[in-house]
Amino acid sequence: MAKIFKKTSGNGSISLYLGKRDFVDHVTSVDIVDGVLKVDPTDLNGRKVWVQLACAFRYGREDLDVIGLSFRKDIWIHHIQVYPPTGESKPANTPMQDSLMKKVGEQGYPFTFLIPNNLPCSVTLQPGPEDKGKACGVDYEVKAYIANEAENLDEKVDKKDTCRLVIRKIQFAPDNTGAGPKADITKQFMMSDKPVHLEASLEKEIYYHGDPIMVKVKINNETNKVVKKIKISIDQTTDVVLYSADKYSKCVLSEEFGDSVNGNSTFEKEYQIIPLLANNKEKRGLALDGRLKDEDTNLASTTVLRPGMEKEVLGILVSYKCKVNLMVSRGGILGDLTASDVFVELPLVLMSPKPAAHWTKRPCSSAQM
Repeated sequence: MAKIFKKTSGNGSISLYLGKRDFVDHVTSVDIVDGVLKVDPTDLNGRKVWVQLACAFRYGREDLDVIGLSFRKDIWIHHIQVYPPTGESKPANTPMQDSLMKKVGEQGYPFTFLIPNNLPCSVTLQPGPEDKGKACGVDYEVKAYIANEAENLDEKVDKKDTCRLVIRKIQFAPDNTGAGPKADITKQFMMSDKPVHLEASLEKEIYYHGDPIMVKVKINNETNKVVKKIKISIDQTTDVVLYSADKYSKCVLSEEFGDSVNGNSTFEKEYQIIPLLANNKEKRGLALDGRLKDEDTNLASTTVLRPGMEKEVLGILVSYKCKVNLMVSRGGILGDLTASDVFVELPLVLMSPKPAAHWTKRPCSSAQM
């Protein structure tokens, strides 16, 4: 086993072990969350040990919660009593759990969560430089704790009796993708009896984070005007559907190209662009694939909606569009003052590629154990 993730409670009585922190949504099923909890019963004083997995939506700054500008909702939560064992039947250990049990020893207790496949993937909204507390977005957390009951509002669970690890639910691009989108427009100008025709297309339907995106541009300029330059941009649209119905767009890439197209001429060229989080580190509220502490991530993947899914349950929807813009002017001294735009927009799907050696575990069902 290459790496083990471990968290121990402040009192040292319980330790949480996971073999990985990324769990894959395969659209029809989700990787099981399998781990081991080490329990030292010496100081439990009759209390029980629980482990829970929660999917939560958080929006707004934590320090504004008292005036109603922060919102947190548990989208899904499930508890398992680990100690003392309940005697209920449970699934056989996974290879990951067998490896963890060898490390933990006789005080180890395996646990398994099955995530329903209608839950959202992890999304983090990039915090600003002065933002404090947990980042906004959708996150998953495995928490182990010592308590008399699984969830009792009247029972206070001390921090020293708790340990937790944040995990991510991620989605990979499907193996089979379709043809890329295409869009075109014909624009007529005043004082000209002929138009400018713009066509733009992408070579494929889905692109991987960090890969070059080839944008093919075709221009038929039948006017006496000049296409002064070509601008290509990519906008990320974040739709917060669970709480406030906020919807906003942020530009994650904008590049200008100096190619010009004279009147009564045609032009065709492919442009290469690469939208990267590295070029957008300071943009507060930008949607990212769920970020784990001290680990980098990438721009959020496009939200894939299955037929029949309720958007509100997903919390945050992410989409992208690629815009190709022509600046068309008459030319001469006053050319730029009389310039106008011709543009088209293309839907863009950004996702992560499936690792070649990804190990698919037992799929989930609608129940949990």
